[in-house]
Amino acid sequence: MLGLAGASHAADMVFTSWGGTTQDVQKSAWADKFSQKSGINVLQDGPTDYGKIKAMVEAKGVTWDVVDVEGDYAIQAGDKGMLEKLDFQVIDKASLDPRFVTDYSVGSFYYSFVIGCNKDAVSACPKSWADLFDTAKFPGKRTFYKWSAPGVIEAALLADGVAADKLYPLDLDRAFKKLDTIKPDIIWWSGGAQSQQLLASAETPFGSFWNGRLTALAATGVNVETSWAQNITAADALVVPMGAKNKDAAMKFIAYATSPEGQAEMAAGTGYAPTNVKSPALMDPAVAKTLPDQQTASQINADMAYWAKHRDEIGERWYAWQSK
Repeated sequence: MLGLAGASHAADMVFTSWGGTTQDVQKSAWADKFSQKSGINVLQDGPTDYGKIKAMVEAKGVTWDVVDVEGDYAIQAGDKGMLEKLDFQVIDKASLDPRFVTDYSVGSFYYSFVIGCNKDAVSACPKSWADLFDTAKFPGKRTFYKWSAPGVIEAALLADGVAADKLYPLDLDRAFKKLDTIKPDIIWWSGGAQSQQLLASAETPFGSFWNGRLTALAATGVNVETSWAQNITAADALVVPMGAKNKDAAMKFIAYATSPEGQAEMAAGTGYAPTNVKSPALMDPAVAKTLPDQQTASQINADMAYWAKHRDEIGERWYAWQSK
């Protein structure tokens, strides 16, 4: 038994993500399939914690091998020397969406911030960001993502009439002035499961959501309406912390997770878009057409490079404003 345990431990690696239904699918679509093919056991951990990554790297005690992070963090952390360079001899980036590829990261999945509404709880649903910020036309509580990240500031500026191609650099003064107009009516969600609960219970009958969470909620029978008008895309990324103990296994895992098959299964299970351009052809067309990569008519790509450069200063102002 001791011998077997030692062999098993030698073939273990750790994948860390955000928990909930998204990590459940990452486990079934990526980790379990990868283990079957490679013989490498993939242990699950989470949630992703940037402070913990920094502490582990600085202490040279990294226990996570592959981590799902936000795209702007991946750019920033790579620039700060906190991530291993990816091995593109192992990871085939030829069919990966170049928007989500850097020397240190590849796209895990990409999603849109969209407007969601519980149709059974209201007489009319907001269709645009301007509607969502109109408390006279749409009274009641609304929900937004709590953390400093792409999405809410862009939505506020769009609601205030800023043209999509003029969003960057972000006018923070204008954005916070607009957010002030609805601040008393905001209930913040800090994770996807909480956002679903707020909408299903009608504590907040509408708000801004990750599109995949609305897809999953509708599947449970909640009468959800999704507006894709000016949907704001952002992406998660897969990274390897500097000093990861199982770097070779990590590269192989990322190669499978970003393969056409791995991305297709992930997209079908979550409602988020694949980052491999060959994946849609492997999917049920009825499912593929509901994903963010098909909702491009008024789609807006959040500028990950801008956020990476300004992440800290925006965050400082964001949390100060929230606490007032």
